[in-house]
Formats: sequence, C-alpha cells, structure tokens
Amino acid sequence: MDYLETLNPSQRAAVEQIDGPVMIIAGAGSGKTRVLTYRIVHMLRNGVDPFQILSLTFTNKAAKEMRHRIYEAVGTESKNIWMGTFHSIFSRILRSESERIGYPRNFTIYDSDDSKSLIKTILGEMKLDDKLYKPSNMLGRISAAKNVLITAEEYLGNSEYSENDASSGRPKFGQLFKTYQDRCFRAGAMDFDDLLVNTHKLFANHLDVLNKYQHMFKYIMVDEFQDTNHAQYMIIKKLATVNENIAVVGDDAQSIYAFRGANIKNILGFQKDFPDVKTFKLEQNYRSTQTIVNAASSVIEKNRDQIKKKVWTDNEPGERIRVFKALTDNEEGKMVASAIFQDKMNSQAMNKDFAILYRTNAQSRSMEEALRKLNIPYKIYGGLSFYQRKEVKDLLGYYRIVLNPNDEEALKRVINYPTRGIGKTSLEKLAVVADQHKVSLWQVMEQVNQIGFKNMSAIEDFVTMIKSFQAMLDRNVYEVAMHIAKSSGVLKSLYEDKTVEGIARYENTEALLNGIKEFSLDDGADEDGVARPKTLADFMADVALLTNDDKDKDQTQDHVSLMTIHSAKGLEYKYVHVVGLEENLFPSQLSLNSRQELEEERRLFYVAITRAMKKVTISFATSRFKFGNIVNAEPSRFLTELDPQFLHFENVFGPRGQFNEKEHGAQKNSATLSGLPKKALTFNRPQPRTAAVTQAPVDPNFEADDTSNLEAGMKVEHQRFGLGLVESLEGNGDNRKATIDFDSAGKKVLVLKFAKLKIK
Repeated sequence: MDYLETLNPSQRAAVEQIDGPVMIIAGAGSGKTRVLTYRIVHMLRNGVDPFQILSLTFTNKAAKEMRHRIYEAVGTESKNIWMGTFHSIFSRILRSESERIGYPRNFTIYDSDDSKSLIKTILGEMKLDDKLYKPSNMLGRISAAKNVLITAEEYLGNSEYSENDASSGRPKFGQLFKTYQDRCFRAGAMDFDDLLVNTHKLFANHLDVLNKYQHMFKYIMVDEFQDTNHAQYMIIKKLATVNENIAVVGDDAQSIYAFRGANIKNILGFQKDFPDVKTFKLEQNYRSTQTIVNAASSVIEKNRDQIKKKVWTDNEPGERIRVFKALTDNEEGKMVASAIFQDKMNSQAMNKDFAILYRTNAQSRSMEEALRKLNIPYKIYGGLSFYQRKEVKDLLGYYRIVLNPNDEEALKRVINYPTRGIGKTSLEKLAVVADQHKVSLWQVMEQVNQIGFKNMSAIEDFVTMIKSFQAMLDRNVYEVAMHIAKSSGVLKSLYEDKTVEGIARYENTEALLNGIKEFSLDDGADEDGVARPKTLADFMADVALLTNDDKDKDQTQDHVSLMTIHSAKGLEYKYVHVVGLEENLFPSQLSLNSRQELEEERRLFYVAITRAMKKVTISFATSRFKFGNIVNAEPSRFLTELDPQFLHFENVFGPRGQFNEKEHGAQKNSATLSGLPKKALTFNRPQPRTAAVTQAPVDPNFEADDTSNLEAGMKVEHQRFGLGLVESLEGNGDNRKATIDFDSAGKKVLVLKFAKLKIK
C-alpha cells in the first residue's frame, strides 16, 4: 500500500508540504512519529538528497526508531540522513570544527557527576562554603546562563548579576562560573550545555563554517519543538536562514521542561520569525478512549497561553476516570496496589500494562511498600543508571584519559585505581604547579622529572602506561577497550573481590565490555560515507550522549513502572495511576508564583492523563508525612478543573459510587470530595518503617563520614549494604532519615544518627 494512503487528511497534508517553513502541532497520541517518518520518506521519494536532511530529536531512542522506519521504506539511503539528538548532532559538528574554537577533536564530554566534582574542587580552592554555594545549585545556575547564551565573561561583566549575587549572599558566583569554564577549557572538556554554547559560538564567529552547514542542510526538521531552549532555537534559526525549509513538530500542551531551560515561546512565537509558515494540526488521538481525551481537554483548555486545537478520537468511550480519596499516603499506596491487583485479575492484564506516575520521586515509597506486600513486581525509573555505577565509570575514566589526557576529572578518578602508590599529597603538589602555569595536570605529569619532585616514579609509570594505550587507538574499539581493562589492572582488581558486591561490580564491567563488543560489530562511516571500523572515540562519543530516556526505559520486562510524570513523557500504558493530586504537591508549591508556572503544572497534569490508553485512576491523600511530621492536605485544584461527567469517585471507607457533582464543583477551596468524618484526620497512622544500622562494621578500617550535609542524589557506601544512591531525605536532627537505593541490597530507610555511611 502507498504510504500516503495510510495517513489521515491532516497527516497527509503535513507530509506533502516539503518546502518552506512548516509548523506541525501534534496533539497527544496523534501519530506524530508516523508523520515525521513519512515526511522524510516523501522527501527522499521526491529527489531530496539524504545528506541534505537534518532531523533533530531529544532522545537517541526516538532517532533510532525513526531511522529504522525510514530504512524499511527506502533502504540504505536512510543511513545518510543527519539524524540524532541536538547534542549528538552538534557534537558531531564540533568534532570536525572544534579546533576553530580552541578545543581538541577528542574533547571530553562531562556528565553531571564530572561537573559537580570539578565545582567541589574549585569551591575548595576558593575556600567557599559548600553549604552556601551548593554544587548542584551552582551547576543549575551555570546551566541556566548557558541555556540563554550568557558566557562567564558576560556574566562577570554585568553589574545587575553581580548585585543579585551579592544580595543573595553568593558574591563569588561569577568568579566560580568563570573558573569552572576556564578549567573545562584547559581540560579539553565540554559539559552538555557547552555543546550548544560552543556550536552557537562556532557559527557566530566563523561565518564560513556557518555558511558550509547552511548549504549542507537544505531541509531541517525538529521534533518536540516545544522542549527547545533559547540556545537550541538560535542555532536552528541560523541554520535555516538561507533555505527556510524548516519544519518544527510539537505540542505546546506538552511543554513541561521549563526547569531545564525549555522555552514555550519558541513554539508560540514561531510564526513571528517565519511569517510564511504553514501550520498543520494533528488533532485525532489514536491512543486513548474518548473519556480520557475529553477529560484531558477539559483541563488543558484552562490555560491561556496555548495554540487552540480540538483533540478528538474515534476510539471507544471507555470507563470514567476513577478518583480515590485516601486518609494517608500509606493508605493511598494500598489503594493503588489493590486497584492494580484487581485490574490484573479482571482484565487478564500484565504488570507492564500499568504505570504509577507522581510529581516527585519521594512519593514512590508508599507505592513500593504496598506493591511489595501484594508481590507485584515493579521498577522505578530515573534511579542510578548502568553508566553511572562506580565500576563502570572507573573503566570509562580510563578510556576518557586515553582519548584526552588533559581530562582532569577522569585523571583524578583513575590515577590511583587500582592502587599504585600515587597519593593525594603528590597530586596536590602537581596541581599547584599546573595552576601556576595555567596548564593541565597531565602536562605537568609528563615533565615530572624536569620539575625536580622526588619519588615520582609511580607517576612516570602511569604516564608511560597511558601513552602505550594511546598508541593503539587506531585499532578496533573492542580490542583496545579489553587491553586497557586488563593492562590497567582494573579487571584483576575486580575479579579478586569475591564479596557479593564485588562479584556484581565485576559482572557490570563484563557487561560494559560485552556492550563494546556489540558496538564494534556495526561498522561506522566517515564524512564521505566510506565504511570504517568503530574506534574507542566513536564508542565514548556515543556513551557520553546517551539521554536518560535511552538509559532507563525498558518496557520489555513484566513489571509495573513507577516514575515521575516528567520521565513518562512520550510513553504510553494501558492503565495509568496518577497519585498525589494535592495542593502544594501537584501543583507544586514551588510553581505557584506566576500564571506561567501554574500553566506548566497544568500541562504536566495533561501529559500524565494522556499517557493512558484504557483507564486512568487519580488519587490523593488528606494527610501526608513531610519531614517526619503529619500534615493535612487538600485535593488539587486540577481535580475541580476536570469535567465531572468524566469522573467516578470511590470512597475509601464507604461503598463505591459517584459523589454529588454539585458538591464536587463547589469545593474548589475546601475540596472535601468524599465527606469523610472530620475526626478521621486524628486517627493513629502507621509510621514509616525505618532501619537503624547498629551492627559492628564488617570492615575494621571502614571510616564513616559526617552526614549532616547529605543531599538527595549523592552516592554513599554502607559497610553492610554496599554502594547506593540517596533518593530522598526527611526529618530533622536526631530524626533525620535517608531513603537509599543500594545496588545489591535494594531500598533502605536509614536513621542517619545510627547509619554509618561513607560519602563517595
């Protein structure tokens, strides 16, 4: 069948409009990927050179799926399209052109851990309080500046920024920003934001390079356009200036990433920059029931800033949305788990058909506890990914330093792993010299003999070893990777650790090497399309650019999926539970300062509902634990914005049945939807189970760290449970508790007063 015959009229019109600026507004479940795919197929069938097509996505997964579909339609020509994430495409351009802006071609890409480590180092050197200058907050502020193309020099030179920093008690932030950028540059490293900033800088300062890519990319397509930030849009606009054959695809109703710098004005104001734009609206939903589509529309229509559309579906009417009211968050978890169990039995559904979506990660605890009690398997998405595990990052650190020896973060990570007698004091001496001469640590290490330091033979041996690895870089990626793993001593060190944790670490390293082997089997191609073996540089570039979606989303296993709504965007499930619909939780208390913030929260709720194919269940609690204390909660305003004709309320304590619609509409402020007795709020509630670890340490040399500054997202080591990731903290003083996901022991709630932890 002709591919055009499979499209509805709106889809077909969007596919056939190849030339000129095009905006495709794709409602939830409207077949957006099919339109994107067939639009490129249509271009190729109409004589467009695939090398002249640039297709930008937000995940490698989306690019891979599109490329596969195009391959099925047109064959090997699909391999010649420039298709990938913004960061991967811009990284590819920078690999070719980076020397124009002073970077080596094998520049390192820092992930958030690398950046945070560097910030901590600089804070120590500047003698700044890391409680006031929290590394994660500082990185967030640096990222926000870069997303709007403000350089460190511009920031330092702006008196308004300086005054704001001084009034907030952080007068040295500008200097911290500048030092961070200088150190990245000296290390031949870029963080993710630099891939955008430096591409923009390359095009702005080297017009010949810009002209080259403007004429190379005659046709540009941008997926998820509502998620683009200012820097991304400015680069796209520059590239599209000559030909203006730019098609942007997105849905303003699903713009939910302002905290990452996404700017909804890009899609709302696209017509101002491209007045001749032709707009197509994909309004037919193929995913959800009529009830779900109509209920979602009844909420999102409350937003003022939007492109008006009427989403509809030919699917079955479906069940009304169930609304559960619980007394506590623990009660809410039990209700959700019970509902999943019943739906599984009644509909012969599988675990993977269900998703539990929440506003914040901390809400997962009560859900997990309830699912475990009913023996329902589940998986939490957004936790520690494979490529963030210490043993994996250690071996990747070796690969990084071989490719780019100036990469200081990688160097510090591996120089004494496995132990080779290079102490902290020696490194500090070398670092002082490096800083005095404004050169990299590696450059000092190369000349350690000439500097006059004594007892530096271990440093010399390390330099010799790395240079021997560099001599192999033109060989096949797997051969090089395995040689480094063996010759560095990493594999031997891991193999000799026969503890449960040690065996797991060895297996993870083995899995990494197996992945490299698989990667090596698919030949790459140079700029002229000539096949060549994959190199270590190819693999590291690929790994560095993996997005969270590419790392975590595995829907092949039969488990219930738990994740934040932000993580769920782009996914779909037959049954969706949206939990914690309470004021100050959803919408978040942090997002009630302006109409724009509230509208983004409403879009987030819209995204949550539209993930569902068959059934949506919404729940809220009238009380919830916060920092160890019980606080009263009231239902979210979003519940009152849903058209009541699409809802079915179920009382926790009474028989099932719909509540009075008049009452529902009238309770916008008090929001007491079920008429529970007032004194129900004074009932004794089950306390969350915690663990106080007081056993004697397994390792007599284990030294615990001070955990008063422990934060969510930190990695820790426990003497019995091994390595873990801190997911959330609650309580104060002696009652402070941490929820930690340990690699081997699973999730534990530990009282920090008693738990002996080492911060990694």
